[in-house]
Amino acid sequence: MIEAEVRSSRPEAAFVLLLLQAMFWVIAGISALPFAIAGEVFMIALGAASILLGLATLLAAIGVLWRRRISRRLVIALEVICLVGSAIHLAVPIGANRGLVSVMVNLGLPVAVILLLRKPKEAFS
Repeated sequence: MIEAEVRSSRPEAAFVLLLLQAMFWVIAGISALPFAIAGEVFMIALGAASILLGLATLLAAIGVLWRRRISRRLVIALEVICLVGSAIHLAVPIGANRGLVSVMVNLGLPVAVILLLRKPKEAFS
């Protein structure tokens, strides 16, 4: 009897969420560039950093889609860092956006990705 290899679609779902997250970072980076044109020169560095973070997230998402263990570990570490940063950002009263969209993007999205990627190691080669 031949046993069929059962593969989960969790990496594909995590890929879609990571693609959304990368797109949010790239859009944030692009939207910072007009401020650099207006005279705030440091916004060039912030915009470039956001765009590069989005690119790195996209590459890690492709690695997750290909079921690479190192990409899975990198993405989980990135999402934990995002959760810690978002918790600090929401806790410190500096005028952070505390609306539903902000909470879902900054807390819900990383938690969902972590839950999707907490999988037995056999699923990733």
